[in-house]
Amino acid sequence: MAQQTLAPAVTRPPGGPRPDTVRPRGTLRPRTVVVAAAAWMIAVVFLLPYAEMVITALRPADELRDATYLPEAFAWSNFVDVWRDSNLGANLRVTLLVAGGSTLLVLLVALPAAYYTARVRYRGRRLFLLLVLVTQMFQPTSLLVGLYREFYQLDMLNSVWTLILCNAAFNLAFAIWILTAYIGSIPVALEESAMIDGLGRIGALVRVTLPLALPGVVTAMIFTFIAAWNEFVMGLTLSTIPESQPLTVGINSFIGNYTVQWNYLFAGSVIAIVPVVVLFAFIERKVVSGLTAGSVK
Repeated sequence: MAQQTLAPAVTRPPGGPRPDTVRPRGTLRPRTVVVAAAAWMIAVVFLLPYAEMVITALRPADELRDATYLPEAFAWSNFVDVWRDSNLGANLRVTLLVAGGSTLLVLLVALPAAYYTARVRYRGRRLFLLLVLVTQMFQPTSLLVGLYREFYQLDMLNSVWTLILCNAAFNLAFAIWILTAYIGSIPVALEESAMIDGLGRIGALVRVTLPLALPGVVTAMIFTFIAAWNEFVMGLTLSTIPESQPLTVGINSFIGNYTVQWNYLFAGSVIAIVPVVVLFAFIERKVVSGLTAGSVK
């Protein structure tokens, strides 16, 4: 009598998928396809204005009113002309100085304030944070008359330092709030261990706390930099000489009373967004991790 052999039973690990529900590798679920298609549609909608800006920047002057998606010939000379025949180079230098100086000043002031507020439970701590929040509620446009009069009396109009101080003042509250929350999420025991090993308070801050708080620092830095880079009203009011105006005000000079030089206006806009895009591309991961810090317990 032939011996009967039994096939081994198919087992699956606890909590694992059933063998008949495992999809072949490379197949996509309908839900994944729908979500991906929706994401691409949203991305295209948001990218269309930028594409239109680049195409218009490359249009010749005699094709600006043509109802075509693409020009017959791309005028790359628009970028050369707008850089050579205007104050765009000087405006870009002023904007770089203002954005960089404001960011540096904000970090120098916000880091000590946020560290002390997060680590020391002093009397009036909540009142201090409330006052910081109240200052964030003031709009620069509501204070322009007083700021103009003050800097006029100090003979500081048309100065880069004036724009640096104003931009730093209006972005300081946000930096203090985000750094206070981030430093407060770092355990104090890490600093205490470092001080037991021989480091002082400053050494523990520099070698332990700041490296751990780097995503929060980068987040405050990039938001301050972008806010100062895009600022328009204070630059228009406190700077009246074309060479001392920031880039946002300089680009506005292509809009005349009766005509608008659209090709030069968009060419200047492309030049204006390139440094911010490059900067954000390098530190995008740090910004995302800083914004989501503390969301996972």
